[in-house]
Order: sequence, then structure tokens, then C-alpha cells
Amino acid sequence: MSFFLPSLQQTSKPGLRPELGALIGRADALYGDLDLKAVRAWKEEAPGRKAIGHMPIYVPRELIHAAGMLPVGVMGGGDRLEIVRGDAYFQSYICHIPRSTIELALSQRLDALDGMLFPSICDVIRNLSGMWMMLFPDRYVRYMDVPQNYDPAAGGRFWRQELSALRDDLARLAGSPVSDDALRHSIALYNEHRRAIRELYEARSREPWLFPASELYLVLRAGNILPVESHTEMLREYMRLAPLEQERREQDQSRVVIVGMFCEQPPLGLLITLERAGCWVVDDDWMLGLRWLKGDVPLDGDPLEKLANAFLTQSVSNASRYEPLGHRGKWLVESVRRTRAEGVIFCAASFCDPALLDQPMLVAALDAAAIPHTQFKYSEDTGQFAVIREQAGTFSDSIRLWSEA
Repeated sequence: MSFFLPSLQQTSKPGLRPELGALIGRADALYGDLDLKAVRAWKEEAPGRKAIGHMPIYVPRELIHAAGMLPVGVMGGGDRLEIVRGDAYFQSYICHIPRSTIELALSQRLDALDGMLFPSICDVIRNLSGMWMMLFPDRYVRYMDVPQNYDPAAGGRFWRQELSALRDDLARLAGSPVSDDALRHSIALYNEHRRAIRELYEARSREPWLFPASELYLVLRAGNILPVESHTEMLREYMRLAPLEQERREQDQSRVVIVGMFCEQPPLGLLITLERAGCWVVDDDWMLGLRWLKGDVPLDGDPLEKLANAFLTQSVSNASRYEPLGHRGKWLVESVRRTRAEGVIFCAASFCDPALLDQPMLVAALDAAAIPHTQFKYSEDTGQFAVIREQAGTFSDSIRLWSEA
């Protein structure tokens, strides 16, 4: 296996075949790399390299790659970071991820980043982008205001202009222009990357016991750090190795879709808890920035125009994306049907306005389709899962009983 992972302390996961254990160990090392040592090592391999960070959800990573830079997903500090100064910047009644992200930056853990993009998720992230400009005036910062009007003549035109402005900014930062051919090459690589993720999700949907939620999450999250070529290789290697584990067999567990984790990411222990509670996760909204577009971006014509059109026509549904009246929840019902799920777990971050405001509309759609569901909240630094395990286990047992009735 040659996929990129420089100079990180890593161990093979016990209980797994050596190749798979080594792969999961590498992914786990990246998950715990709050100091971005892997990014620093990537930059040191070739002087002049630059890395651009971005918050969760969608940014056009193809443009960053085409500029010769490394896109780096910043997902907060999780349960591995003590918040000392970050709490001074935000009120207590908002989600946890901006406080831990500020803490990472103020403690110099994000100094490997030459710039930062803040996608249009919610007002909190908009405010975080303003704080970044004041705290780090010498670094490149941009708030990515995505279109809410999906008419190509309005939202499409606006988004192409935004993409063009970002390309110009990245070209100035890189010291050389970003050509159409370079962008097409990057789009092709990301098309292949998204195909690999879709294939992994399809395989997990068919046989979730072969691809445990905690493993899949670690492998997927490695795409925040690895160059896209290396992460595609890791995904395909994981799909090859995971089914070879002979101890992984189908069990009497409920098939569930998890919703609400699209921005602030769940603690790894929470995902392990859900499976121990009797839930096979067959679909989710983790790491949407890596799989925002549901299909390939065409390689002919104007690449910026193609990226803009893909955003309008192929974006995944989620709480931060505009949906026409009456369509809210349709995607979730379709996900349940497609994956043969038996129920839905709403697992939203505490004080996440987009997720919690979206939830009643999704619940209404599930109720209309007679799909069982339950709900609870979490924070990225949650450390106790006993109550969640009890609730998820009760839900799993109940939907198995309902399906047998």
C-alpha cells in the first residue's frame, strides 16, 4: 500500500488481519492528528507547497487541488481537546465545533494552513469567518456564500462568479494561474474519488456487518487530510480488505439511517455505541463535503460552468441546502427505501440550528411513510454514552419486533 501518510505515530488495530489493521491504524492516526503533522510533512516534501483549510460541508476542493494546494478539512477538536480560550469567543447556547476550532487555531495547531474557507452552513460559521479575519489578518480567509436560488440564470450565474473569484484568489496565493486543463484534471480525480465513496456506501448498505460504522468513518475522514489520489487508493483498498475478515458475519441487528451529523462530527465512541446497541448503520450524512455531488462533473467545456451546474443539479440534500416547498424529507424516505433500512435515528449536535429546525419536517415525512424513528443529541466532546446506548438499543429492539409482527 503506497497511499500517503508521512511520519505519524500509528499502530495496527488489534483483532484485524495485518493489512486491514495497518490501514485502519493509519486512518486512526490521521483522525487523532490535531496538530496537522501530516500536512506539515506534506508541505516539507516540496518547499513552496500550500494547504487550504475548510470547515465541514461543501467547498470546491477541485479548485484547491488544481492550484497545486492540499485541501484540509477542519472538523474541530472532538473529544481530544480541552477548551481553554475558545469558550470566550462564543455564547454557551451554540454548538461546540466553533469553540474547539478557535481553540485549535489559537494554540497554533492550525499554523500549517495558508488559508481558510468557511462554507455557508449557518450564522455561527459566518461569524467564525469574521473572527478568523480579525485574529489572523495575515492569512487568506474567504466565506463561501453558496446560492439559494437554483435557477441557472440566477444561482448558477452567481455561483460561477464565486468560483471564478476563488480561482483568482488561489492563483495569487499560489503565484501562478489555475488553468482550465489543470481544473479538468482535478475534476476527473474527484469524480473518481466520489465514485469510490459511492461504491463503498453501496457495499456497506448491502452488508453493513462487513464495514463497521467506526471503521468506515475513520477511513472516510482520512480524506480530510490525504491528497485525493491517495485517499481514493485507501478507499478501494479498504473495500478489498474488509470483506476478508472471516469473523464478520450477519447478526440480528436493525438497519438504520443516521441523520444530523453533517457538520459537527460525532465522537468515535458514539458510532461504536450505536453498533453495540444493535444498530447496523446503512446510510448517514457524515463528511458530506467529500461526497456532496451525487454524480460526475462533465469534463467538456468550461470547467467552472460545469462545477456550478453540478452544484445546482447534483447536490446532496441536507439541512443547509435549499429544498423546494414540499420536497423536504423526500430524500430521507428515499434513502430508507433504497437501503432497506428499518428506521431512522436523528442524531443532531446540540444547538445545531439547521439540523434541529429541519428535523420536524423530516419527522413529518417519515410519519407519512410509516417509518419508525427516534432522536437524541450529542456534542463533539461527549464522553458518556450509556443513555444513548440504552435509547438506541430500545429502538433497535422495538423496530425488530414491529417488523416481525
